[in-house]
Amino acid sequence: MTTPKPFGRSALNSLALSSLLPLALLISAQAQADCPRGDLDTLFCDEDGDMVADLPADESEWANPDTLIFAYTPVEDPAIYSDIWQPFIDHLQEVTERNVRFFAVQSNSAQVEAMRSGRLHIAGFSTGPTPFAVNLAGAVPFALMGSDDGQFGYTLQVYTHVDSGIDELEDLRGKRVAHTSPTSNSGNLAPRALFPELGIVPDEDYEVVYSGSHDQSMLGVVARDYDAAPVASEVVERMAARGLYDPDEVKIIYETDAFPTTSYNYAHNLHPDLVEKIKEAFFTFDFAGTALGDEFEGVDKFIPINYQEHWEMIRTIQAANDVRYTREDLEQE
Repeated sequence: MTTPKPFGRSALNSLALSSLLPLALLISAQAQADCPRGDLDTLFCDEDGDMVADLPADESEWANPDTLIFAYTPVEDPAIYSDIWQPFIDHLQEVTERNVRFFAVQSNSAQVEAMRSGRLHIAGFSTGPTPFAVNLAGAVPFALMGSDDGQFGYTLQVYTHVDSGIDELEDLRGKRVAHTSPTSNSGNLAPRALFPELGIVPDEDYEVVYSGSHDQSMLGVVARDYDAAPVASEVVERMAARGLYDPDEVKIIYETDAFPTTSYNYAHNLHPDLVEKIKEAFFTFDFAGTALGDEFEGVDKFIPINYQEHWEMIRTIQAANDVRYTREDLEQE
């Protein structure tokens, strides 16, 4: 089997055209349907109450593409992650007996929109954007990276430069603090929900500057462009492992308990037989000795999860921030 390449723009546009018909069928069949849906967009129904979109009742609306498009969360250098994910892409191709293309996304909103429009079939969505993907795009979370003992997750860590003179959250008053993007959990929503209880209110007690990513927040702290930054522990740990910054130049002044990490999702309208093959590929992949295993240190395998249970805390944080799962709110990032 040939080695798949990152999905190019021309190919992506071609796929977008081919997806218009099934998307139109989906809209006509379900948008007008009088069905339970909770926070889900009117494109979807949730008859079983599990908070994710149901498989369309009409089998003619089930997608069964010859080429599967896979995307990981927006990262600073997509080319690096295309190579890192290659061992898994090869495994996914073998198990599903489909061609698989890696699609490098530039933003969370673009990634959600790609699945909503039918151009993206399998995706890893960051923690905060996952509920947007579920409700706007019909994403169905089914896996997380974890360890053999079932442990998973990451923490929110607040970093500052080692010579900043900042030793605790209270010291952030009057400072310039980098948040990542409006939809990010650890980079924005969790600090806004948790910090006030600790006596420090973002936008009131310190200036919030959106950096665009955890990578940029961390590099900005190292360069002293920002006084501090709340970031995801898993991201900065990988950055340190790649030598992108010197851990001796920074320090942690606050850390939370663990949050769920990136969710892995399939599009809700994929054929059930294909979904089973996708799950099989995830849950049989061996991280040991692969570039993916080297990148995600401490991860042994994908473990099964469900959105209703494992994203409850994230939904609570977002509700505290008055987040609405709309395209307008998502596009704020």
